[in-house]
Amino acid sequence: MFAIFKKEIQSFFANLTGYLVIGVFLLISGLFLFVFSGGYNILDSGFADLKPFFDLAPWIFIFLIPAISMRSYSEEKRMGTMEILQTRPISSWDLVFGKYFGGLILVLLAIIPSLIYLLAIGELGQTTYNFDNGATIGSYLGLIFLAASYTAIGNYASSITSNQIVAFLLGVFLCFAIYYAFEALATINIFGEFTYLLEYFGISYHYRSISRGVLDTRDLIYFVSVIALFLKLTQVNISSAKNRR
Repeated sequence: MFAIFKKEIQSFFANLTGYLVIGVFLLISGLFLFVFSGGYNILDSGFADLKPFFDLAPWIFIFLIPAISMRSYSEEKRMGTMEILQTRPISSWDLVFGKYFGGLILVLLAIIPSLIYLLAIGELGQTTYNFDNGATIGSYLGLIFLAASYTAIGNYASSITSNQIVAFLLGVFLCFAIYYAFEALATINIFGEFTYLLEYFGISYHYRSISRGVLDTRDLIYFVSVIALFLKLTQVNISSAKNRR
């Protein structure tokens, strides 16, 4: 697993991919938070609060993480190196975990520089660094769980096809659906007393719950379940392709 993980990290930073991902995330979030007028602009809101960043980040990640993950298996299939990997003495789980953690580490490296925003907001406050520490830590923890879930979904999308564009579009669709679609359906209120249960299936509900600064085991179980489900689906795809040969 470590060899696959190391290969993934090296491939990200051997070219501009890794640096581009980190730069794009910081650039887009920075523009929305401090330059573009709108609901996400912290300066316009008049409150020294990083909540707009945590509201914006999931939407950026819906596109950014599938763009990272789309090459995980699609590129291997296109180049014909997937067969070589599967003939080596590594299990399908070693391959899945190696690629998964390689992509996840890159996303986490993109999140770390956002602490600069926290320092900037702290200096802007009338009382400097007057944060709700629990909510801030919870929001970052929720963002990490969300990124981990998106990465698992993106890897699953990549394991289905050898076309990177198809993998990207499928990853975006699945991330959007599991983040927002359940909440959107719940607002229609066509399911009566089951509306709350429907919203509970969406990542958005649990992400907001953790962001309040209260760690609920139900939220943790939800995120772990989503990650485990899509990693298992990815492993099944890899194993099935290997058995067909």
